[in-house]
Amino acid sequence: MNNNENLNISLSPLEEERFGIRSARATNITRSNLSLAIDFCQHHNTTLLIARCHATQLDAVQEMERLGFFLVDTLVYYSRNLTMGALPKSDSAIIIRPLENDEALRVQTIAEEAFSNYISHYHADTRLDRKKCDDVYKDWANKACCNRDDSHEVLIALRNDEILAFATLRMNNPQQGEGVLFGVCHAAQGLGIYTLLMMAGMRWCSDLHAQEMIVSTQIINIAVQKVWVRLGFEPRNYVYTFHKWFDF
Repeated sequence: MNNNENLNISLSPLEEERFGIRSARATNITRSNLSLAIDFCQHHNTTLLIARCHATQLDAVQEMERLGFFLVDTLVYYSRNLTMGALPKSDSAIIIRPLENDEALRVQTIAEEAFSNYISHYHADTRLDRKKCDDVYKDWANKACCNRDDSHEVLIALRNDEILAFATLRMNNPQQGEGVLFGVCHAAQGLGIYTLLMMAGMRWCSDLHAQEMIVSTQIINIAVQKVWVRLGFEPRNYVYTFHKWFDF
């Protein structure tokens, strides 16, 4: 469903399957289209709405809070122009290469370990089962491994033939690539592997002729934002995530 204010809302089978509740997702919420999102949820007997709005939409934020929505995270988006200057190169002995078909299980295991009790908008909602919240990232990584094609890739980092980390990448359109999900096993954290994966991701996007690469994370995840800045990324925009339960 779209209106002329760019509201995007739809039912979310993924959340319904995972948590066993009728769910919907909405983006680009504004004060003037908020009622359309609520009408959609009521029409479809939705129990949980996951709603996102740009941080500039303070009037929408205030109205959502008045209506029982509550803030569950703030996402920060950074972007890097890939056509300006040379891309950074690595001299590390750690190997970064595309995933091979028999390596998906290891990526899934790393995701499960790296994102256990991660502070996501799912974890911030006490009504959602903790274990099922953890499983989100394991399932996300597994789907990425199973759906690689010309515009979707999974890179892995190896040392002594052991997979230590992964990165999932996608092309959003011919001009823009995105680093979607990165995970580093606990034993390899602090070795600079995340930076190596970011550098490889930039090259992957550039090789597909993307003009820019974007990445996002929770606002409290300072460590990765420091890496992005060192690699030439700049803040792009900020997005609030709200949850609204309709079964009260």
